[in-house]
Amino acid sequence: MTSRTPDLAAPAVCVEHLTVVRGRTRAVDDVSFELDSGTLVGLLGPSGCGKTTLMRSLVGTQVVSSGIITLLGETAGSPGLRDRVGYVAQVPSVYGDLTVRENLSYFATILGAPSDAVERVLADVDLDHHAGSIVERLSGGERARVSLATALLGSPSLLVLDEPTVGLDPLLRRSLWSLFHRLAASGTTLLVSSHVMDEAERCERLLLMRDGRILADTSPEGLLSSTVTEDFESAFVALIEGEAPGTGDGVLGDGEGRP
Repeated sequence: MTSRTPDLAAPAVCVEHLTVVRGRTRAVDDVSFELDSGTLVGLLGPSGCGKTTLMRSLVGTQVVSSGIITLLGETAGSPGLRDRVGYVAQVPSVYGDLTVRENLSYFATILGAPSDAVERVLADVDLDHHAGSIVERLSGGERARVSLATALLGSPSLLVLDEPTVGLDPLLRRSLWSLFHRLAASGTTLLVSSHVMDEAERCERLLLMRDGRILADTSPEGLLSSTVTEDFESAFVALIEGEAPGTGDGVLGDGEGRP
């Protein structure tokens, strides 16, 4: 679970005026933000709001219309980032006809991961007892955890996780969020997307997204306080309906130097 030591003085992620146009839709509309090293940031919003397009843009798999993206001091998509950035998509990207351990051993070889990496990540995602199981016979949540395990093999400095807890039972969700917090404490930067607003409380910082734009950039406590609400779903609705005091142009700050 040890990540490479990042430069804590520089932002791990810097996005400047990112725009992605897909057909006639601005899937990402002039988005700018920075992520500090070693932080756990939640990217929350309803399905179809642009979260996945934004994440694909960060890891270099999405054609962007305009804007600048810098990850760990390099331009997004640069070859030097291949073993420094881990990405887990919504659809598990592992081989269904191989066992869990065979998948992990294969990807560990490609990454040049340490000899103990496979057993380490099996324990991290609680799949020790499924190590010999064929992946296509696993549940959807278990397959998602195999994908997450492959992303952890190289101990990346930045993890981009698209809906990693979807379909998991409450105990496993809690276990994975504990893992995410441990990774952040070790210096890894995590951007974790979800459409479940209750997961906001598990994050250090929130980027709330709707219709391709960042609706708010704040902390969980700041969101509830600024919207004068008691739960995160109500806070998000208040932002959408323009009921939150002081929201101005739709971007809510947290009093810590963010917009």
